[in-house]
Amino acid sequence: MPQELPVRIVQDPSHGFTLFPRRESVAPDLVVGVDLLKDNRVQMRMHGPVLPYLGSEHRVLLRSDTSKIKTVASRLRHIWKQEFVDFRSQGARGRPAPGRPELPYATLLDLSGEPEAELRPCMEELARQGSYLLFDLLLGGDADGPLGTFREILTKVLSGDQTLRVRFDSGLFLPWPMLALPGTGRTGTESLDTLFRRFLGHRHQIEQTGGSYPGVQGRLTAPPPVIPVVSLNHDTTIDPQRRTRAGEVAAVLARDTEFTERTTRAELLGALEEGLLNEQLMYFWCHGRFRTEGGQAPCLVVRLTDGREIDAFTVESRSPANGAADLFRPLVMLNACYGGLPGDADLAHLGQVLIDRGARGVIGPQIEMPQVFAAEYALAFLTQYLKGEETAGAIAHSLAREFADRYRNPLGFAYALHSGMDERLERAS
Repeated sequence: MPQELPVRIVQDPSHGFTLFPRRESVAPDLVVGVDLLKDNRVQMRMHGPVLPYLGSEHRVLLRSDTSKIKTVASRLRHIWKQEFVDFRSQGARGRPAPGRPELPYATLLDLSGEPEAELRPCMEELARQGSYLLFDLLLGGDADGPLGTFREILTKVLSGDQTLRVRFDSGLFLPWPMLALPGTGRTGTESLDTLFRRFLGHRHQIEQTGGSYPGVQGRLTAPPPVIPVVSLNHDTTIDPQRRTRAGEVAAVLARDTEFTERTTRAELLGALEEGLLNEQLMYFWCHGRFRTEGGQAPCLVVRLTDGREIDAFTVESRSPANGAADLFRPLVMLNACYGGLPGDADLAHLGQVLIDRGARGVIGPQIEMPQVFAAEYALAFLTQYLKGEETAGAIAHSLAREFADRYRNPLGFAYALHSGMDERLERAS
């Protein structure tokens, strides 16, 4: 007689037809790649529909080597802190004017009322150094040679009236939004508006990638939820006097969402191990610093309320339960000092590990960010993102412009988006 045999499924290549198709990727208007070659050499290439057609990529070997480019990039971030964040207001006797803070650019959001005679030299120096890194160091060379042609084409495209979606795809991470177009006149001849508009972060939507495209990797295991799933991972000891709008940020995250709050390393790592991070938005509000040990590459370290260190290796060592990795698909806002700054090695950077694990993108500051501005930026960004109407790239770009045009504050350019330019919070229809 026919008999039904016992069956045990050991593989399920179709995943039971339970997975949703991956999201379609929309090509950027311009892709600029920076490749690290042998012998410390660097190649730069670009392609995209806004470029003249050559039948192949535009590509050129740079004259500067990897170590020098990294050094100057690090110097640019230091200049932003030294020349702008740490700028000290001085009156006739070397002291701030009555009623004016000693560190105005670190403690005020709105700089439109600050003396232009002080703000202009700061902005001129930031623009000058941003232009030097891109157009003199990276693309400096004979105007009639390949470097000159490459520089001319890239300058024309980036300086056009059209706002572009630009991807900088590179293992050599640079502060792209903080770089600037060359000046058109001598010192003191450009208006503040013109100075702000020279920065790439003002002109274009920008994302940085390093060969990882989480927006097109993997498949979704479930449709988007009706109520957004978000988390707040923070150090409650920051700003005890409540001089920032961090409390309002927390309230926005908790309003009409499925909200999780974590204040200790054990809570965060437990969620990572148990695969409980089925979140659309993951927000960090904490201090960040670089730890250097034994001459190794700097390693970004953050701390929550309990003060215990969390770095890339801490996260990488927590493997989720089987199948749980597919649930981790959030946009991460790492609002900690240097949260948007990769280390020299991928494993030394917390944001990169989160992306490798499945995060759709990571946004964070590339410098030591003043708390007042950091909280204000987070409030504006998260409020808009939770509406589910705009992409992360569009929001970051509009905020950078708004802070610059309305408040004369360039710190929005110091926030970097690693992948996730087209990421949008989705809700079930």
